[in-house]
Amino acid sequence: MSEKPWSGRFSHDTHPEVEAFTSSVGVDARLFREDIEGSVAHARMLLCMGLLTSGEASAIIEGLQAIGEDIVSGAFRFDPKLEDVHMNIEAELTKRIGDAGKKLHTARSRNDQVATDLRLFVRANLAQVAKDLRALMGVLIAKAQENVDTIIPGMTHLQHAQPVSFAHHLLAYFEMMLRDHERLTQAVHRLNVSPLGSAALAGTPHPVDRAMTARELGFTAPGRNSIDAVSDRDFAIEAVFVCGVIMMHLSRLAEEIIIWNSQPFSFVDLPDAYCTGSSIMPQKKNPDVAELVRGKVGGVYGHLVSLLTVMKGLPLAYNRDMQEDKRPVFESIDTARACLQVMAGLVSGLTPNRESLGSSLEEGFIAATDIADYLAAKGMPFRQAHRITGEIVSHLAQGRRTFADLNLEELRAFSLLFEEDIFEAFEPATSVDRRTSYGGTSRTNVRAALGEAGAILEKLFHEK
Repeated sequence: MSEKPWSGRFSHDTHPEVEAFTSSVGVDARLFREDIEGSVAHARMLLCMGLLTSGEASAIIEGLQAIGEDIVSGAFRFDPKLEDVHMNIEAELTKRIGDAGKKLHTARSRNDQVATDLRLFVRANLAQVAKDLRALMGVLIAKAQENVDTIIPGMTHLQHAQPVSFAHHLLAYFEMMLRDHERLTQAVHRLNVSPLGSAALAGTPHPVDRAMTARELGFTAPGRNSIDAVSDRDFAIEAVFVCGVIMMHLSRLAEEIIIWNSQPFSFVDLPDAYCTGSSIMPQKKNPDVAELVRGKVGGVYGHLVSLLTVMKGLPLAYNRDMQEDKRPVFESIDTARACLQVMAGLVSGLTPNRESLGSSLEEGFIAATDIADYLAAKGMPFRQAHRITGEIVSHLAQGRRTFADLNLEELRAFSLLFEEDIFEAFEPATSVDRRTSYGGTSRTNVRAALGEAGAILEKLFHEK
């Protein structure tokens, strides 16, 4: 009969199909660094509590570190029959150092071990997501600084609405990503408690110092309730959720870039290095990077639903269903990081097509709100000004004309409040600069907002 940690209870070997079905090492081998880190901290605590001799602790720690080096170098081979990363490392440790390796599992279970490992992994990797997010935020600021004076058609319902500074538009994504960064920080704060020492679910009768292992591993405190400590996966769900929100924001940006780059718009040109061509149509330059970012969102959303579904009906405490928690976390983090990195390069190389933007600003009656505001400033009730402006638009649309085709006499047929200064309202830059309310698109506001965004980002870099 094969040797497994629970073999004393069983009289027959595990069926090969069951071994293959229950094995998770193909996924959770990625946790080897965290597993070794947690085991080293546990060994040091056992030494301090008199549960290991100094010789045993030294052998365990040196053995674990050597195993880690072998895994990194590729010399170590994981055995699927040993189920997971934890049993593989423990079995190898015992093989190398003898009975001292069998003492490492004193006062812990795989339940608190895996919960600890996954928290360590999520904490470290959310920090990397935050780093990538800050890099993209910096690119957005830099691109905005280049384009304060670039005016684009702001849209609602994908129709021309009002002129805005391109920098103002880009800074809207900065605000989204600032909230994403806050969510990452909050998620790390909530996950940063240690399950180690909770054992299977009820704690341990051995004298342990859970506060010590928590400190060693950089946690703020040990978890207060041993049952919750081993059965909680809120932190994993929250990590995937935050990645999902980040991906949603990236998808919105990607969608706009795709639209802006399309021939009907031609608002921007994309860098060759972030586009691909067609195997049959020589003229094509496709925004594949943006399209793939948009397409990858569904995978992260699916991982969130998967993880929520795994947890939704589980009684306390640990259940084997929870083995399915890792792939959603790993793949969501990997996807978010890859998309953040590639979007930073794409946005950095993006250039506005000012000629096309200038032509577009003459279409769609984009100055309509400025005309209504002009009449309201002259004392006309805004609802009446809105109706009159709508009548002007309807009149021009019937003749396939634009505001540029109007003269003062024609305008005064709609309202005697129109004077020569109305023609200033037709200028996109004038329209932009009149939006001076806090948070508005005036270039004065945008320059101030850029200074504030830069200061915020610099503070985030110092606080990381």
